[in-house]
Amino acid sequence: MEKKNPSAAALRRRLASRAKRLGQTGCVLLGTIRPRWLPPRDGRTDKRLGPYFQWTFKERGKTVTLNLAASQVTAFQQAIDRHRKAQELLAEMRALSRLYLDATTEGVRRRKPKPN
Repeated sequence: MEKKNPSAAALRRRLASRAKRLGQTGCVLLGTIRPRWLPPRDGRTDKRLGPYFQWTFKERGKTVTLNLAASQVTAFQQAIDRHRKAQELLAEMRALSRLYLDATTEGVRRRKPKPN
């Protein structure tokens, strides 16, 4: 079964759609949020203390860990999720851009015809 190449207009529409979605992304953050618990103190109780939330990310090649308040966790996690979605959109846009540019620009002529 042979795949049909989409038209340049269709590719342009798909690129514009991804760009619009990317423009509506909002706040984005790199990193991971993990809950942490502390062991019981002085053996007086069996209860662990926590959870405490830690956000870990890279900055200038170094790992940075910051503590977050429970009230911050949802907003920070949403920003991290939006960053991951933005990365997916950018990957789609790169693939579509290649197809679009191949379809709308003239490349180097081949010396030999393509083998069938």
